[in-house]
Amino acid sequence: MKLFYSPGACSVGIHVILEELGRPFEPVRVSTRDGSNRKPEYLAINPKAKVPALMRDDGTVLTEFPVIAWWLARSNPQAALIPADLDGEARAMEWMDYLCGTVHPQGFTRQFRADRFAKDEADQPRVIAQGKAAAEEYLALVDSRLAGDPWLLASGYSVADAALFFLENWAAGRAGMTLPPRLAKHLAAMKARPAVQRALAREAV
Repeated sequence: MKLFYSPGACSVGIHVILEELGRPFEPVRVSTRDGSNRKPEYLAINPKAKVPALMRDDGTVLTEFPVIAWWLARSNPQAALIPADLDGEARAMEWMDYLCGTVHPQGFTRQFRADRFAKDEADQPRVIAQGKAAAEEYLALVDSRLAGDPWLLASGYSVADAALFFLENWAAGRAGMTLPPRLAKHLAAMKARPAVQRALAREAV
């Protein structure tokens, strides 16, 4: 398998999952900062120009964090990275959809890529402020809904925690935010996992 990733992006969560599985894979750096994601050779792999993308052993490609995470978990059931029961699996997918589809773009892309939301530079500080306020609101909600201790699901650690990790890591680092207490505990528990440490070392984050 090949994982196409951009250092420090949401793809670090997929890195974490692959490290948890212990499956061999080739990391391929595709920086969104220098525009590598929009070069023809990458667009041939993922026309959406997004990371992460996972090229499987048969040459087919999966895109979008929740789908890649779900496929990796379901195709490696021995790792127990997603609940085996239907309701638990649905809850994991529900969290990943919210974290990747709402919290990520509205809370953090607005802070880090304000130019996507305001072409006029004078408007960008307002967009950044909106993003920070949204991130604080969203993270407070997540903090109040953690069902496990310290994991998102009552059943324990899952791929949803890898999705939460990349966001709270951004919040506490790049965004300079103070995490709510339960999320701070979650982040500490994630950073204590050997798989997370290996993923961060691979990406040199």
